[in-house]
Amino acid sequence: MVINKDALYAKTHEWVTFDGDTALIGISDYAQSELGDLVFVNLPEEGDEVTCGEAFADVESVKAVSDIYSPVSGVVAAINEELLDAPEKINEDAFGAWFIKVSDITEKGELITPDEYEALCEAEE
Repeated sequence: MVINKDALYAKTHEWVTFDGDTALIGISDYAQSELGDLVFVNLPEEGDEVTCGEAFADVESVKAVSDIYSPVSGVVAAINEELLDAPEKINEDAFGAWFIKVSDITEKGELITPDEYEALCEAEE
């Protein structure tokens, strides 16, 4: 399991990195490995609002469909359109395959450090 030490994590297995007043959001390596081979990604539109703790996207694997929850509230500034045609990129590199970029952040959820996230994953195994 790869833990990005530059990211913060939500307990629902999303990662977030901040660059000034914008955030990049994706799912963790642990999450993609638990989901299995991803075959479809449903992303919001640019300009949509996302709300902390609420689903903003979903991914479909050979096992199931799973919601992806936003660790922040704000406005979708960009989506990773590559994932729409190649969702397997998430399995190949969970941290390189970001889902959305959020700007105008008004709220940050309860985020945990990489070490705390690693302990959470180990407890779930």
